[in-house]
Amino acid sequence: MTAKIDHIVFDIGKVLIHYDPHIPYSRIIPDQAERDWFFLNVCTHEWNLEQDRGRQWSEAEALLVAQYPERADQIRAFRRHWHEMVSHAYDGSVSIMEALIDQGRDVTMLTNFAADTFTEARKIFPFLNKPRGVTVSGEIGLIKPEVEIYQKHARDFGLVPEATIFIDDSLANVEGARAAGWQAVQFIDAERLRSDLMAHGIDL
Repeated sequence: MTAKIDHIVFDIGKVLIHYDPHIPYSRIIPDQAERDWFFLNVCTHEWNLEQDRGRQWSEAEALLVAQYPERADQIRAFRRHWHEMVSHAYDGSVSIMEALIDQGRDVTMLTNFAADTFTEARKIFPFLNKPRGVTVSGEIGLIKPEVEIYQKHARDFGLVPEATIFIDDSLANVEGARAAGWQAVQFIDAERLRSDLMAHGIDL
């Protein structure tokens, strides 16, 4: 029997909003093979993750431009066209989050996000302002799945770990939450989330 859930924590990217760097880059680098190479070797996932950890975009861009000067415009396009990468909300999971808030449940968010792009995301998607609060990795210098970020979120928001459920699309981040003593489920789609929450005693 799982513990009663008092706190529900949502990830954001690929849970509440779509994120795909290929959207603008399919125009910037039309050739798919070249584009795939670019993301594997230049603007990599690991490079972008450091902005989620708090590195400034100017520093991140300068680092790559020094290595790939011929691709300077393509490198700087990442931040310039970031808003295109978050093309739409996931209406099903947003509806679930809003329903939980309307029920009076304690809902917060925990996200790997650069500080400045998160400020933009809140303007593009106003529902990100509805939960009680958010921990943004880029603002605190910690990222998921480091156990310290879950512990900090729990301290800052007064969460009881065993009474907390975390929702994230990344299995590694789900396992990070479990290592911090939280309950956690991997986000697949809204219907699966609904059934996972019901299995934890949360009716919608």
